Amino acid sequence: MLDLCPGGELFSYIAGGNGRGRITEMQAKICFAELLLALEHLHSQRVVYRDLKPENVLVDVEGHLRLADFGLSKMEIGPIDMTATFCGSPEYMAPEMLAQLGHGHALDFYQLGALLYELLSGLPPFYSQNRLKMYQDIITANRTT
Repeated sequence: MLDLCPGGELFSYIAGGNGRGRITEMQAKICFAELLLALEHLHSQRVVYRDLKPENVLVDVEGHLRLADFGLSKMEIGPIDMTATFCGSPEYMAPEMLAQLGHGHALDFYQLGALLYELLSGLPPFYSQNRLKMYQDIITANRTT
């Protein structure tokens, strides 16, 4: 069971659906903080979420965020454990997922960063209609900046 979330999906706020525009920087900070707390709680319970994207974040009655759709989550993954299942939404896949190196809690933090980028810009960081190009850009991007 999930509490009523009449605010719909976070995606509708980014895409400007239902007459809404893009969110402000302050709203993005609050979203980031709430999602970070949610991920930290899941990780403390040895769960890796693995599918953080605006469509899986709901807005409750008070305007707070709720994670939904735990179908790709992996249980019993501790801070140093790794899993190797290839899964997730293409726009939010971390380099280690694409390279099939194994992944753990850090994957959720990569997706959180990608979501923050989308909250502020309107699109995921490496978005391309050409999926192969997008994957290549994710793998080869300079991560020192």
